[in-house]
Amino acid sequence: MALLQHQRLPGIGCGDILARARSQCLAAASHAPSLPVLLHVNGGSRQAHLISRKAGNALSLSGRSRRRELCVVAASTARVTPALPSGVSASDVLWPSAGAFLAMAVLGRIDQMMAFKGVSLTIAPLGAVCAVLFTAPASPAAKKYNIFVAQIGCAAIGVLALSLFGPGWLARGAALSASIAFMTITGSTHPPAASLPLLFIDGPKFHNLQFWYALFPGAAGCIILCLIQEVVVYLKKNYKF
Repeated sequence: MALLQHQRLPGIGCGDILARARSQCLAAASHAPSLPVLLHVNGGSRQAHLISRKAGNALSLSGRSRRRELCVVAASTARVTPALPSGVSASDVLWPSAGAFLAMAVLGRIDQMMAFKGVSLTIAPLGAVCAVLFTAPASPAAKKYNIFVAQIGCAAIGVLALSLFGPGWLARGAALSASIAFMTITGSTHPPAASLPLLFIDGPKFHNLQFWYALFPGAAGCIILCLIQEVVVYLKKNYKF
C-alpha cells in the first residue's frame, strides 16, 4: 500500500485506498470488542495494516479459547456416569423366601395327613413352581393358564407314555418330547411341568393313580402355591423395607 502512495495509478486515488483500509479495520475491530480501537489513519496505511493484524490475532485467540472451553465441557460431561439402579431391598428377599417356606410347610402338613395313602404332595416339580411364582410373578411361566394347562397336560402325557411303552428310556423320551410339543401348541410354556411325566414313569408309588395323576399332586399342589403367591405379592407391594 505504501507503493500505491508513491505511484499514482490511473483511476485509483490515495484517498480511496485509505477509505477502504479504514472500513476494513472498523469491520475487523467490531468482531473483537476487547480490543481497543486504535484507528488513526492520519499517519498512513501502515498503522491501519498493524491494527488489522492485531484484530485478526484477537479473533484467532478468542476462537482458540472458545474451543478450549468446549473441550473442557465435553471432557467433564464424558466423565459423568449414570446413576446406578437401586439394589435389591430386604423385603424383596424376605417375602419370597417366607412364601416358599410357608408353601413347603403346608404341603408337608398335607403329606402327613395323607401318609396312609402312600402319596405325597411335596414333589420336586412344585419346588420349581415356587421359584417361578415367588421370584418372577410377572413372567409368562407364572401365568395361571400356563401353570394349570401345562401341569395337567404333561402329567397325562406321562401316564399315556408309560401305558404305551412301559418303564424305560423310550417312555421317558416320548413323554418329554410330547410334553414340549403340547406346551408349544397350546401356548402354555411352563418349564416345571416338563418333569411331571418323568416323575410318573420313574415313580412306582404314583402308578396306582393312573390318570388321576393329571390332577394330583401337580395341579392340586399348584392351587395351594397360587394362593400363597397372592399373599406374597400383596406383601411385596405394601410392606417394603
